[in-house]
Amino acid sequence: MVQFPVSIVDLPRADGQDRYASHLQSGGPGAKSAIVLPPGAEASAVTELSDPTATLPPPVPLLGLPIVPWHYYEVIHVIDWLVRWGRPSYFITANLHYARLSAKIEALQAVNARAAFIVADGMPLVWMSRLLGRPLPERITGADLVWSICELAASKGYRVFLLGGTPGVAEMAGQRLQERFPGLVIAGVAAPKLETMSSDDEARLVAEIRQSHADILLVAFGQPKGELWLGKHIAGLGVPVAVQIGAAFDFAAGRVRRAPRIVQRLGLEWAYRVLQEPRRLFPRYFADGWFFLRQLIRSFCARRDNRL
Repeated sequence: MVQFPVSIVDLPRADGQDRYASHLQSGGPGAKSAIVLPPGAEASAVTELSDPTATLPPPVPLLGLPIVPWHYYEVIHVIDWLVRWGRPSYFITANLHYARLSAKIEALQAVNARAAFIVADGMPLVWMSRLLGRPLPERITGADLVWSICELAASKGYRVFLLGGTPGVAEMAGQRLQERFPGLVIAGVAAPKLETMSSDDEARLVAEIRQSHADILLVAFGQPKGELWLGKHIAGLGVPVAVQIGAAFDFAAGRVRRAPRIVQRLGLEWAYRVLQEPRRLFPRYFADGWFFLRQLIRSFCARRDNRL
């Protein structure tokens, strides 16, 4: 059974006056609508394509990553703006594993620096933000964003390209998403194996995505391959919004079940995933947990030293 996250129609508008549905009512291919303003923004001071991130809280440094302390609905608004802005960009959904990889892979640090923004796709990041006195409002997962992004795309006429995953899974996910959101345009689907691709094959793939005129690219290459690939090719892809979304295709296709909502709210989805794939995930999560403990101790020691 596929779990559906909250609909963007049910999300509050950033200005608190209406629901997102009113922002989408005039949607459709080529439709224009005024950008939704965050709390405190002055409508007279903002043009239609003004950068909404200018009035949102700045990133919070957590485990070496600049995590944005935004609400889920604010992330959706920024994604919408990025598509309409039209310039190639990507954002990152970072969990504890990604933070650990970023700490040891120098190339990832450059990828992170060029990202439009980075959200916390992991409760350990949220917990740490609270312990350090700079709390993030919520966890924002790639698995949830896939549904909301596709709902946004169906409402606005944006074209979505599905890239990666096990052969056949992206197609199945696309069918499920189109059943859920009639009118959703899947610009293309591809499930290449990066490890076996030649430079010519990779160039053809980039050209295929560019020629599809996709507005949004959802990538399932795994961490950190997906983020490194996007960092390398985003300019050539020409896609306004791209993101690596982990196992989201498997979840959307119904191939892998997500943890029950109560387990997710308790921050124990990682434990549920370990039970599903213990041989693959236990070593990874053990290393991630040890990294988190070390970083937490260092943070508290640094705060203590600053008080002295």
